Amino acid sequence: MFRIMVVEDDPKMRGLILETLAKWNFEGGAVEEFQELIPEFLRFKPHLVLMDINLPAFDGFYWCGKIRELSKVPVLFISSRESNMDIIMAINMGGDDYIIKPFSLEVLMAKINALLRRTYSYVDPETLALEHNGVLLNLKDNCLRYRDEVAELTRNEFKIACMLMKSIGRVVSREQLMRGLWADESFVDDNTLTVNINRLRRKLSALGLSDYIQTRKGQGYIIP
Repeated sequence: MFRIMVVEDDPKMRGLILETLAKWNFEGGAVEEFQELIPEFLRFKPHLVLMDINLPAFDGFYWCGKIRELSKVPVLFISSRESNMDIIMAINMGGDDYIIKPFSLEVLMAKINALLRRTYSYVDPETLALEHNGVLLNLKDNCLRYRDEVAELTRNEFKIACMLMKSIGRVVSREQLMRGLWADESFVDDNTLTVNINRLRRKLSALGLSDYIQTRKGQGYIIP
């Protein structure tokens, strides 16, 4: 079943779209806390996003750009803004199609089905990030983001962060981390791991995340 994420601040319109998606046997998911859009996107893992432009705080162009940093999932803009400049901006920010309000729900569904056919006849959806408590680890550029701040990680720092974020709530032992670093390193000793953990913690602390990685004495490390 395809999952469709609806980013629309008009409750009536949002409800109509979700109802129509259900009739077409799609799994619809709506964003209501717009500041949490990216964490919700990563949690829901949609196959397609319906994106309004006029939204609280940041507009749909902004959020489309943020999604494009993480995923190639198709984005269909739904908006009452009908100028050529808005349509061009939507496409330039990574949108795949544009439909102007008011629109027929049948036409909307036709566009959704066409986009899904074009996209998933060939490839599967690809999400390129891990997220936890507002922290985004981009698997494409080895960058860690928190509240619009960015930390660039070295290869080893990235691998450590990735292993820990894939094991949220579970302790990862030093031995497991070292085996992960050994994958393409000729030699990694205990001191090398300690140095990289400390560097990663300093970068997290600079983003305001001083206790993001916790030590479990005699066991290893955990992101709770």
